[in-house]
Amino acid sequence: MIVKTTTDYNVAIQAISSGKAQIALMGPDSYIQAHKQNASVEPILTYSGKSGTLKDAQYHSYIMVPKDKASQYKVDGKYSLKKIKGKKMSFVSNTSTSGFAIPAGAIQTSFKLKNKDDLQQSGKFFSKVLFGGSHQGSAVNLLKGDADVAAFDDMDLVSYGKFTNDSTKAGADFKINANAPAPFNRVRGKESIALAAYPVQNEPIAVNSKMISKSDTKKITSALTSARIAKDKKFFAPSNAKVHSLLPKDGDTQFVAVSDKWYAPTHKILGE
Repeated sequence: MIVKTTTDYNVAIQAISSGKAQIALMGPDSYIQAHKQNASVEPILTYSGKSGTLKDAQYHSYIMVPKDKASQYKVDGKYSLKKIKGKKMSFVSNTSTSGFAIPAGAIQTSFKLKNKDDLQQSGKFFSKVLFGGSHQGSAVNLLKGDADVAAFDDMDLVSYGKFTNDSTKAGADFKINANAPAPFNRVRGKESIALAAYPVQNEPIAVNSKMISKSDTKKITSALTSARIAKDKKFFAPSNAKVHSLLPKDGDTQFVAVSDKWYAPTHKILGE
């Protein structure tokens, strides 16, 4: 097996949809875009929530601002999106679910925009638009001061910091660890506040069914949903582990078999 990694969502989408890659771990939006390009791209697994089931198999997407400026975004005492127009905005990538599609959709709805196109261009809705290329990159854009507002998720950040309060709603406070490694080593101890928080279905492991047999797919599913893998720290380890794992371990987190039908809510949100 040859394993390749990329920080470019478009590369992953093209690789799995074209068959250059036979299996991929990708965000829900990236999966849906790949499935749209090639219906043979199908999800076989996702990872569970703390319960070990699909009931809480979700993470959160945030629209964040620096903690020391968060009060400027309050309307009638509550955090609001109403004051972000004209600011410098950082997204992850225009193909990221939690780093663009979900937060941009929320902004589109809040401001009753016709589409998301203007949200991607500097000098339109925002004075400047940045793309961090990763959730870490978008967060760094915010904490370094290059952006006033930023979108990123919790799953990709919890290895570098922690929430100091309820992480599921507006007002969530995320603080970078004092010993955080690169790319957060220059913003250690800095905090950001969520103007809004949105639940997102966990990302799938998808296969191109034209490039991998049903029997092999079944073997992969069986192997990855085993108790052995659930306990393997290369796959699942606590967010504070010294060595990063593929995915964070929380409670009974494990791989669970799914199909495209399970992603119906995300299909609906994205209109795809």
